[in-house]
Amino acid sequence: MTNEQQDQLAGFLAGLILGAAVGATAAILTAPQSGRKTRKSLGKAAVGTRKRIGKAAVEIRRNTEDRWDELADEVKGRVDDAISGARKKLGAG
Repeated sequence: MTNEQQDQLAGFLAGLILGAAVGATAAILTAPQSGRKTRKSLGKAAVGTRKRIGKAAVEIRRNTEDRWDELADEVKGRVDDAISGARKKLGAG
């Protein structure tokens, strides 16, 4: 999966979570029930949303760390190639 595809997926998932939270909140607020039940439902929905957002954040962090590791490896390889090429040109290697 390319970085652009991962970014698109992360954006989609963030939008999906946000949309679900907004939809759930709207549904709860328009439900015909007592204030106490509504507050309890909102509290449960908030906890669930917080957990889902936390999981999404961890996944995004992992993807970002993986990309940085790949970038560091690529840069190291290019630097090693450049040093090796310079040594050959200078006759030192």
